[in-house]
Order: sequence, then C-alpha cells, then structure tokens
Amino acid sequence: MEEKIIRYDHPNGEITVLWRPKKCIHSAVCVNTLPQVYDPAGRPWIKPEFASTQELIDQIDRCPSGALQYELHQK
Repeated sequence: MEEKIIRYDHPNGEITVLWRPKKCIHSAVCVNTLPQVYDPAGRPWIKPEFASTQELIDQIDRCPSGALQYELHQK
C-alpha cells in the first residue's frame, strides 16, 4: 500500500509543504514554532500562506520524524 502524502501549496508558488500522517509522532515542534501555520484544530490544519518560504523551510527542517517535508519550485 502506498504511503499517504498530503500536499499544501503555498500561494506564492515557491514551496509545497508535504505531510506524511503515518510518520507523525506529534512532537508539536511545528505547532510551537509556527502556530499561525499549524493548527491541529483547524481545517485544513496546515496553512502555509501564513509564513514565508524560508520560515517554512527552517521549521520543516526541524521536524524530528520527517513527517513534514517540502518541495521547492522554480518560478
């Protein structure tokens, strides 16, 4: 069975946030670092438009499980 990956495109077209729910260990690093982006009670729970590309990269690089990753896009 293929791993589920949920994609959240940033409106600036520079980055897509990828979330792999089965890998998530719920450490809350994302929520504590960028609470304006990550809201577990919200739908969708990831709103990348509330941070810059660099802020997202910096936070995602700190995800301890690797459940959050990103793709960069050339404009």
